[in-house]
Amino acid sequence: MELRDRVAVVTGGASGIGRAMARRFAEEGARGVVVADLDGPGAEAVAAEIGDRAVSTRTDVAREDDVDALLAAARDAFGEIDLFCANAGVGVGTDVLASDEEWDLAFGVNVRAHILAARKLVPGWVERGEGYWLTTASAAGLLTQIGSAPYSVTKHAAVAFAEWLSVTYGDRGVRVSCLCPMGVRTGMTQVPDDAPDDLRLAAGVVAAAGDMLEPEQVADVVVEGLRAERFLILPHPEVLTFFQRKADDYDRWLAGMRRLQARLAAAS
Repeated sequence: MELRDRVAVVTGGASGIGRAMARRFAEEGARGVVVADLDGPGAEAVAAEIGDRAVSTRTDVAREDDVDALLAAARDAFGEIDLFCANAGVGVGTDVLASDEEWDLAFGVNVRAHILAARKLVPGWVERGEGYWLTTASAAGLLTQIGSAPYSVTKHAAVAFAEWLSVTYGDRGVRVSCLCPMGVRTGMTQVPDDAPDDLRLAAGVVAAAGDMLEPEQVADVVVEGLRAERFLILPHPEVLTFFQRKADDYDRWLAGMRRLQARLAAAS
């Protein structure tokens, strides 16, 4: 997909990767960019940075009424939606003992929000014969995330849902990409020194896994991936190598991850 003259919706657009994508889409000549975030003032600020071709909405992506209002606002401002970026995400909880509230929040934002939006967009895209869905998942959705069970599990589910959309609707005009970065300098990866041990362990895994990228670097890779219509968009190319090693010998990969966890735990 070329973004010129297209209408794009970006959830989680007030900061981090979402903000960078919204700004980059505008640079590519998008006709309209809708910046949605639970942080309403933050979304408004990003839209103001972009100018007349952007609007903002305060949106809780896990609430159906908010999703309805977001899509209506996008259509009222710019017409039909060409690209929906399910980018909003949360990183909460640590291990299997995380609270029900943390598990529910992770599933609500990282998975159910995608289902809510796709349910409302995909039928129209099939009727039109085109539409583009972009999931922001994580390398944790292809590999795993040491130190955070809710994040790892829900990001796996996000990848699976994107795969299902592509398999089911890819020959009916709906194109799908899945963004799976490792470390990116966002609020989610900046963990204070006094954070719980499990959260510092998770941050240590991210830091040890590869380069920490700026959100703008990720946005550049996203634009290239959308242009090529690749399913997996990997700002860290080494993720593909890790994924291939996992598939080649699952038990060996699991043993290696346990060794990595032990080494990082000892160092923290």
